[in-house]
Amino acid sequence: MAAPDLLYLSLIAALMLVDRFVLWPAFLRRSQANPARARLWVWSSTIIMLWTMAAAGIALWLFEARAWESLGFVVPRGWRMWAAIGLALAIVYAHARPVAKLMRRDRPKRVKLGWPGAEMFAPHTDAELAWWMGVSLTAGFCEELVFRGYLIWVFQPMLGLWGAAALSVVAFALGHAYQGAKGIVSTGIVGAIFTLIFLVLGSLLPAIALHALMDVGQGLVAWAALRRPRDDGSASA
Repeated sequence: MAAPDLLYLSLIAALMLVDRFVLWPAFLRRSQANPARARLWVWSSTIIMLWTMAAAGIALWLFEARAWESLGFVVPRGWRMWAAIGLALAIVYAHARPVAKLMRRDRPKRVKLGWPGAEMFAPHTDAELAWWMGVSLTAGFCEELVFRGYLIWVFQPMLGLWGAAALSVVAFALGHAYQGAKGIVSTGIVGAIFTLIFLVLGSLLPAIALHALMDVGQGLVAWAALRRPRDDGSASA
């Protein structure tokens, strides 16, 4: 493993620790005073952190003059393309139904959103939903680049393809440790699914798109359940 890769792995580990032990506790403290401000703060911090991680990886790839195909940046063809399209449509359908049902209600409805703290973290207003879209697109690209693309590539010579894939799933799950034990398990399952998609389809692009779509869908469901009668602008105050 080259020295620049060791430095990059150190950066990834450091940012994961910052996310778990700095950003999340600070978000919980800020939420006690002003939940809307706290959400915007943690979302913007997350965007900066993830793009820092991704930008460092891109810089490393350019510096080492490595082929982007080795990270999975290839367009799937034939049945792989159709499989990716089918999965995307399935994700859209799975989230569109509850969103449509919730939107038909005159008042917001309390629904189970998943891990503890999800309601506090999720978008409540139109303005917050727009921010959530930015977080979702960022997570879709940056997390797939790092966890599915880079980690599998860098550890494959030592652990083999499936060993590296398993390690990437564990790292992805631990990167969401702020969601608690159940959140780690559920995130690990999702990470395993994205990893299989990446390996079977032979391209990182479907995993990026599906990851972003899933995050967008989850945000839409939460917003539809938690939305206010009208956006009073408190999220941007």
